[in-house]
Amino acid sequence: MLAILQARMSSTRLPGKVLKPLLGEPMLARQIERVRRAKRIDKLVVATSSDASDDAIAGLCDSLGVGVYRGPLADVLGRYWGAAKRFGPAEHIVRLTGDCPLADWEVIDAVLDHHLAEDADYTSNCQKLTFPKGLDVEVFKAEHLETAYYEARDPYEREHVTPFFYRNPDRFRISNLECDPPLGDLRWTVDTPEDFAFVEQVYAALYPANPAFLSKDVAQLTADDPQRGREG
Repeated sequence: MLAILQARMSSTRLPGKVLKPLLGEPMLARQIERVRRAKRIDKLVVATSSDASDDAIAGLCDSLGVGVYRGPLADVLGRYWGAAKRFGPAEHIVRLTGDCPLADWEVIDAVLDHHLAEDADYTSNCQKLTFPKGLDVEVFKAEHLETAYYEARDPYEREHVTPFFYRNPDRFRISNLECDPPLGDLRWTVDTPEDFAFVEQVYAALYPANPAFLSKDVAQLTADDPQRGREG
């Protein structure tokens, strides 16, 4: 499976967040470190834009030995199509986003296993939100990425890559993996300074003793505080 991690510097709420230092390394590097542990992923690449603002992302990927594809800033679907052509062939494409430094490779592998077991065209763990926000994983058959690239016209579908699939359930076999017990009220993604401060606290508490900490460790860390790491 080919995993494509999308990242850009021009996020509106927290510009440059993907390269903010997180325990001494860029946040994106921390996420790549975690995703690389997934056993089901054969190759991980980063899809960023051709805009000059994203030169630093490309430079980081080069330093980490991670393939990088640069394409349109707004047309992220086009970016994925270009990355899949550059780094394929692959039967399945995994979509990850660069604002999830607590990504859990065990969750990634579970979603990909579920996708294969169900012989689905598109699988996620976020259509019905039962995993913490920030553990999002989507996977789809590569042949359908081509269909979406040529047929999707709605700007929302171009920007967010996968809506073309789940908006057309009559055309694609859709599946979703759920978390038991449900933890959908937890927010572990990074969109705001407050989100980043939470992730900094998690890394400071868990990473030094165990760089391979899992989502269950994060949940345990925050269990005694009903508001910490939750949707505000």
